[in-house]
Amino acid sequence: MSQPLRRTKILATLGPATDAPGVLAGLVRAGVNVVRLNFSHGTPEQHAARVAAVREAAAEQGREVGILADLQGPKIRIEKFAGGKVSLAAGDEFSLLCRADAPPGDAGQVGVSYLGLVNDVHPGDTLLLDDGLMAVEVLAIEGDRIRTRVLTDGVLSDRKGLNRLGGGLSLGALTDQDKDHIRIAAGLGVDFLAVSFCRSAADMDEARALAVAAGSDAFLVAKIERAEAIENLVEITRASDVVMVARGDLGVEIGDAELPGLQKKIIRTALEHNRIVITATQMLQSMVDNPIPTRAEVLDVANSVIDGTDAVMLSAETASGSYPVKAVEAMVRICLGAERQFDHDTDFEKAQRGLERADQAIAMASMFLTEHIDVRAIVALTESGGTARFLSRFRSKVPIYGLSRHDGARRRMALVRDVFPVNFDSAGQSTREAARGAVRHLHGLGLLAEGDRVIITSGDHMELHGATNTLRLLKVGPGGAAEGLGEL
Repeated sequence: MSQPLRRTKILATLGPATDAPGVLAGLVRAGVNVVRLNFSHGTPEQHAARVAAVREAAAEQGREVGILADLQGPKIRIEKFAGGKVSLAAGDEFSLLCRADAPPGDAGQVGVSYLGLVNDVHPGDTLLLDDGLMAVEVLAIEGDRIRTRVLTDGVLSDRKGLNRLGGGLSLGALTDQDKDHIRIAAGLGVDFLAVSFCRSAADMDEARALAVAAGSDAFLVAKIERAEAIENLVEITRASDVVMVARGDLGVEIGDAELPGLQKKIIRTALEHNRIVITATQMLQSMVDNPIPTRAEVLDVANSVIDGTDAVMLSAETASGSYPVKAVEAMVRICLGAERQFDHDTDFEKAQRGLERADQAIAMASMFLTEHIDVRAIVALTESGGTARFLSRFRSKVPIYGLSRHDGARRRMALVRDVFPVNFDSAGQSTREAARGAVRHLHGLGLLAEGDRVIITSGDHMELHGATNTLRLLKVGPGGAAEGLGEL
């Protein structure tokens, strides 16, 4: 207990850099809570090998590490150039060819992967290429050709992304390839499944139905990266388990100036609806090539933490960067520093009203007690992790230990702010026996000390999901024995 517990969780993307010997174990040791498989790259065999390596590294270090599979989605890209790249100058005319047999590109034209683009754009629209580094204005649509004028000088290379400023493209969120990848991800037993470029709750509902049909119980992550997703933010949030502020494509579509305010809005909306929220994209981008982050990056990560994000994510920094372990170590330091700025006084006036579930009422009562009595921790005996997640929506003064016998539940709790998953099997025990056993277990792990007071939440039937209906206040006695102080 000498080291402070880091409450904000860290995701790290796997890739060629993490395949090097010892790197993955180093990431886990440094503090990674969840790893990301980017299904835009790699083969099913590579993903399976990485899943196995993650499970092995986590088991060796006694850590709970979740796995997130990130679907590619309908990312629109230009096709390849005959020479690999071209240089374009402002004022040049440049055409986008919306046909399957488009020839290799040159300085005058290139094919696009989305043939329906010709029906979605109009003269005067601005199209953004390569994450907004190059902009072109649509001049005319001539059959399957979109004629444009280049607005910014630059070099354009193979397979760069394309967005329409302001959004409005009609392609759906799930491609045929994504549907195949959902089945692959289910077979790998991933804990989270991220849906790219979702537009509405219907997109998330479709993904969930496909995942369930494939036998997956993964949490669904809605990546907010389209302008349309902002318009439908509440309904998408309700249809999801996790929301990701995917700042790359979102920033391209809505403009950089709007991004800071929208990031705060997305985080706030997720927390208000009791959903997990991830902040992602270019958080420590300079660490792809440098061993330390810039001050601006430090402030960016810290502000996300202070705003209440559950997790912060590393992309190229760990997948292909030169310093993957150092990037995680830097993220850990920044999160701990930012968490010291938290105001831990819970404003119960803003808490959800009209609760219909007992587990949510017990969670709120637990948080109220932590404001008024001195306790060391809250311990949630949970099957699915639901009570621990609801507890985490308040900014707790104390750590929340989520005790579950289910591997999947513990790995899903690994993404939740303030929650620390612990393996504990309470099957067959009464709630009183389970509560006292949990105290002894945590004492044996060095997480509780004699004299500590703890709040225990549990249910009358320990094997049922959503059955939490009991709150106990216990004191740790000699040898970890629990002494009852009260029960609700």
